[in-house]
Amino acid sequence: MTLFDRLAEETDEAYRIFQTKLVPNIPPETILGVRTPKLRAIAKEVFESGDMDAFLSDLPHRYYEENLIHFFVLSMIKDFDECVRGVEAFLPYVDWPVSDQATPKSFRKNHEALLPYVRTWIASEHVYTARFGIRMLMNEYLGEDFREEHLELVASKRGKDYYLGMMVAWYFATALAKRYDETVPYFENRRLDAWVHKKAIQKAVESYRVTDAHKAYLKSLR
Repeated sequence: MTLFDRLAEETDEAYRIFQTKLVPNIPPETILGVRTPKLRAIAKEVFESGDMDAFLSDLPHRYYEENLIHFFVLSMIKDFDECVRGVEAFLPYVDWPVSDQATPKSFRKNHEALLPYVRTWIASEHVYTARFGIRMLMNEYLGEDFREEHLELVASKRGKDYYLGMMVAWYFATALAKRYDETVPYFENRRLDAWVHKKAIQKAVESYRVTDAHKAYLKSLR
């Protein structure tokens, strides 16, 4: 049975129609309509089969679900060097929301080795590579490995693309929740693009992780 046959077994027409509305940037004819738990199960099958390398090297994929499976497979690779090579090979082909789907487990154990790659991804002209890099910085480096220079790295990323701007706003809203004291000067001094500035405050005000006192002050900075 081919991967397409396996996907065809799990298609859901109602879900396919829902997905085409949810991801308007992806051609509807490339969406099969397979739910995420099924895709994760299929990804595990691919990972455990002898066909993983052939699947990962068969780029570009035709279907949206194949791209999701690709990232789910990469996220299961335990060796950091192998995983990051696979991610770098795949990033030129990703779009939204594929770039938001998975954080490889090996990345979480190798922050020092990962950071140079994150910097390179954020600097990329490819919107979704940059978006992925910012998401990795948000997910992995707002804890004990946080550095104030990371805020500047994201703030300096400019562009008119909606999905890029939303990712910058998401990063700063999360940073306000986790690193408020270091982050709020970017809003007090209006260091961000005006749209990103307002969107980040909106997301922070809607977050349960930001205190009421901080929310009140952020509203005054809109």
